[in-house]
Amino acid sequence: MSRKRRSFTPSFKAKVALEALRETKTIAEIAQRHKLHPTQINLWKKQLLEGAEDVFQDGRSRETKVATDEPESAELYEQIGRLKVQLEWLKKKVSQDGL
Repeated sequence: MSRKRRSFTPSFKAKVALEALRETKTIAEIAQRHKLHPTQINLWKKQLLEGAEDVFQDGRSRETKVATDEPESAELYEQIGRLKVQLEWLKKKVSQDGL
């Protein structure tokens, strides 16, 4: 019979990873205390270190990045609309001149 897979909240993962970063206890002690595998703790610790720079990014820069993407797509859709109208006009013009 298989065991049900455990899932952990992000706050729990952060707490365990921070505890591992403090290095007041060994990874083995932390693993035993929280009933986790030491490899899992090392993985969470690594993820915390890699994602730490995102915590200090300026929120305004992310908003402006998203805002700059939207006008480009809007401009492209506008250009597609204009080209469709021009194509229809040209088709109509060619059919009238061809007869």
